Amino acid sequence: MKIGETTCKSIINSSGIEGVDYAVNPYIGCAHACTYCYAKFMTRWYHKGEKWGTFVDVKKNARDCLLKEVEKRRRGVILFSSVTDAYQPAEKKYGLTRSLLEVLVDHDFPVEILTKSSLVTRDMDILSRFDEVEVGLTVTAFDERVRRAFEPGASPIEERLDALKLFSDTGIPTYAFLGPLLPYVSEAGFEDLLNRLAESVGRVLVDRLNIKAGNWRNIEATLEKHYPEMLGEFKAASKELSAYYDSLRGKVRRMLDDRSIPHDILF
Repeated sequence: MKIGETTCKSIINSSGIEGVDYAVNPYIGCAHACTYCYAKFMTRWYHKGEKWGTFVDVKKNARDCLLKEVEKRRRGVILFSSVTDAYQPAEKKYGLTRSLLEVLVDHDFPVEILTKSSLVTRDMDILSRFDEVEVGLTVTAFDERVRRAFEPGASPIEERLDALKLFSDTGIPTYAFLGPLLPYVSEAGFEDLLNRLAESVGRVLVDRLNIKAGNWRNIEATLEKHYPEMLGEFKAASKELSAYYDSLRGKVRRMLDDRSIPHDILF
């Protein structure tokens, strides 16, 4: 992993994601190296020719930018993050995300976190000071084999579930993002996963795998290495007009309804 430093002109960016107004990305690149990630489109502008997931740039002036911008921006929900993970391993050393939260809590901005890292629990002291905050953990499958294959740099699944439970027990609102649900691969143990989440989240978001920004090549390589027997079915199910996902939508909705878990299915 190549770690570098850079500067930014702005750190609060308008967001088109439903339910949030802004996105803050303290880093460029992401060491979680998820093979299905379509944020690799960022290499059009940064680290051209390099593989997404092999570099991280630290925005060393992010806090200074935020201090200037926060006075000018209309109050709105800020998401950490959209094209990086604010709690990836570099955060343990650099603490950029923590420094930004320290600014935002003093300016009364609502914050939403979405991460695949249990490191987020480090900042419970700051997050508990926000009047409006929600902490989300992404879970793609209830299977460490899947995590190691598709999300090699992210926290183990049990650590993510423990983090959600810890925040929930502390009274901080939580949610789980179940996605992308990988065809056939994510189904194993799915009901057991929902049983765990029913005790520790206020809501669940569910999304399918989207093939875009050239991510199929990495997905295919992962399947060939770890799930060669599933490659054909997986590819067919991943198509945009997929009967697989039409069927899965109904099954997932029934499972969530049976457990009275509030949810939004995004596909």
